[in-house]
Amino acid sequence: MRRSGSTFAISVLAAVLCAGAPVQAQENAAPALGANLERFAYPWPVREFPVTVGITPAHMAYMDVAPERSNGRTIVLLHGKNFCGATWEDTGRALLAAGYRVLIPDQIGFCKSSKPREAQYTFAMLAHSTRELMKARGVEDAIVIGHSTGGMLAMHFALMYPEAVDHLVLVNPLGLTDRTAEGVPYLPLDELVTQEREKDFASIKAYQRNVYYHGEWQPRYDRWVTMLAGQYASENGEDVAFAQAKTSEMILTQPVSHHLERLTMRVTLMIGMLDTTTFGKGQAPPEVAERLRPIPKLAPAAAQRIPDARLVTFADLGHSPQVEAPDRFGAQLLAALDNSPASAREQE
Repeated sequence: MRRSGSTFAISVLAAVLCAGAPVQAQENAAPALGANLERFAYPWPVREFPVTVGITPAHMAYMDVAPERSNGRTIVLLHGKNFCGATWEDTGRALLAAGYRVLIPDQIGFCKSSKPREAQYTFAMLAHSTRELMKARGVEDAIVIGHSTGGMLAMHFALMYPEAVDHLVLVNPLGLTDRTAEGVPYLPLDELVTQEREKDFASIKAYQRNVYYHGEWQPRYDRWVTMLAGQYASENGEDVAFAQAKTSEMILTQPVSHHLERLTMRVTLMIGMLDTTTFGKGQAPPEVAERLRPIPKLAPAAAQRIPDARLVTFADLGHSPQVEAPDRFGAQLLAALDNSPASAREQE
């Protein structure tokens, strides 16, 4: 429900525009931030990389930030489906302080990037656009870090462009199993669009609290809920609904788990063990839903299948450890990147 003309919406919008400020929003309400988040501030300057989707000119938004003292290495950060490049802020700052250059794109169909209605979303298309962005920015190879759906994209990217990936880091990734093979049924696009149209601040917050943050909530998370809800609340929110529906279809119908053995580069899985994310569970019949396993249950077996994999676990964190405990996550990430023995497993 939009209340863009109210005093409430104006005060929330002002908070959003101040990057890093906590955002409070009333249940079921969010300011209209634009389908491309035109009125939501990111932590660093945002640029646009021109792409063509089908025959439609479009753009891919990104941040490319250099450290004060470079270690000569670049990291590409890939966001998840319910996240944006801005959500990597704390991780980005930790990496910059350690000397890494960080390249943070918003994928086509998400956040500040274009959402062409006629686009056919594929992981291959997103991976190709990311690779072209890297080339345009002079990045031939990098450490690639992907979270959630971004982790699934990172695996597709690594399979398509193994020469471009020095080290693959997967943070609570989707894609560790084939949900269709497990019995999750296909939903037609129109049904997925209808589901997306029903999303608002309250429903997004309830889902994230229960699934991502194991029933616990901190006020600073409201900023990220407002970021998402503010897209749907905008005058062109239908573009958001269609893009999100098509990417849900993409996740179900384009599995990557059958190819884990082909990930020959070094891989680190970083898993918040309280995560209950189980993609497809909501559309599966009860007899299927009850046997589907969440990401933490899938990760150990996946790590065994990847030739050079290490598993880092956070016993008391959920789907987004980089948001929930940024300092702890950043320390473990840097240890993993340094190939420190501490990167093998966090001791809780």
